[in-house]
Amino acid sequence: MTGQFQKSSMYMEHNPGIVENGDFRKNLDDDGRPKRTGTWMTASAHIITAVIGSGVLSLAWAIAQLGWVAGPAVLMAFSFITYFTSTLLADCYRSPDPVHGKRNYTYMDVVRANLGGRKVQLCGLAQYGNLIGVTIGYTITASISMVAVKRSNCFHKHGHHVKCRTSNNPFMIIFACVQILLSQIPNFHKLSWLSIIAAVMSFAYSSIGLGLSVAKVIAGPHARTTLTGATVGIDVSASEKVWKTFQAIGDIAFAYAYSTVLVEIQDTLKSPPAENKAMKRATSIGIATTTVFYVLCGCVGYAAFGNDAPGNFLTGFGFYEPFWLVDLANICIAIHLIGAYQVFCQPIFGFVESQCAKRWPESKFINSEHAVNLPFLGAYCFNSFRLVWRTAYVVMTAVLAMLFPFFNDFLGLLGAASFWPLTVYFPIEMYIARTKMPRFSFTWTWMKILSWVCLVISLVSAAAAIQGLATDVKKYKPFQTEQ
Repeated sequence: MTGQFQKSSMYMEHNPGIVENGDFRKNLDDDGRPKRTGTWMTASAHIITAVIGSGVLSLAWAIAQLGWVAGPAVLMAFSFITYFTSTLLADCYRSPDPVHGKRNYTYMDVVRANLGGRKVQLCGLAQYGNLIGVTIGYTITASISMVAVKRSNCFHKHGHHVKCRTSNNPFMIIFACVQILLSQIPNFHKLSWLSIIAAVMSFAYSSIGLGLSVAKVIAGPHARTTLTGATVGIDVSASEKVWKTFQAIGDIAFAYAYSTVLVEIQDTLKSPPAENKAMKRATSIGIATTTVFYVLCGCVGYAAFGNDAPGNFLTGFGFYEPFWLVDLANICIAIHLIGAYQVFCQPIFGFVESQCAKRWPESKFINSEHAVNLPFLGAYCFNSFRLVWRTAYVVMTAVLAMLFPFFNDFLGLLGAASFWPLTVYFPIEMYIARTKMPRFSFTWTWMKILSWVCLVISLVSAAAAIQGLATDVKKYKPFQTEQ
């Protein structure tokens, strides 16, 4: 079947069944868009895909900087803060009433409905800047994992003393080619199958890393660990201790970040039950699951490697053998990041395409779609603008990743830059505005204190990440894989 029609929004796709049956209401939601089919289970998969990512790989290093006392405490604190503010944000999907109010499809729409003014533009800058940064970071991380497979086989064949240097760039190109194909998935509603696969992969490589760490602890000799982490004068200098402590906090903040896509995930949920209720359930399951894995991977990884824990304990070659199991874990990481990349870039695609459709409503290049039958996949809506723009975006992120191949510090900078505005500030401000909370009341005061404390944490973590990036730039040598 081929045909051409005008696209009214990024979600409205050509559906022959609706047209032939003539029953529009049965197939549409209360806002006139195709009926949503997501459940708390698919939302949990999206959350786990977004949260359990490259951040888990640096947790052993982060715990090593903070020690046995502060490390687990910071992990638990960020998990609680993320869960609390996520439940506040889930109630903002509809406004003014969280159950029957008007739907808000993006984070910017939520801020516009509840706060308005310049805060809408600030939210958009923070959200989409972060999403672009995350997709660049995931391109870097996926290439490092693919390079690690090649290096692992080299070490197994030639011995651990061999350098086995390999460029990341060819693997970034491979990752980009895969993303060009997957980026033609029309919107977030069609991603559930990919998120489920990615979530399974995240459990797989986290479990492998945990198992290898446990085996290393049992086999001994025991690594040197302390209550306060890396020791000044032995492991690091006094200034390095300060900077790395703040950088570790940024890494942990990034490890829980998913507020940038929370509203878009919630927009996939069917009703009843109410979207905010289903999203809160998905959030509790997602955050609880990831926190268990984070504490286990971080703490057991620290017990295995001690204060010398690598920045990425699978690609940093804390483990050389069994090489095939390390290879499997890194393959799982790459597959997971393929799905995670799509979870984070779909809101960018949707925003740009909807804005262009509004700006040039008569343009056939932007708005016209052709329905084409694909073998085993059924009808697919081909759009010329979507093909060109999304391909250009993936290429851009790959090029930037090649120019900026530093992993640990980039991770901390992303976490520090996005954590306060998107995870803390806007959810709290919108809750205060929605409930018309009196100034200087008890709840208003402690919420403001929480917001300001998180701002300070974000600023010092960002400063530490920038300092680390400056150091890495001086040390960087082309064609040497960054760990």
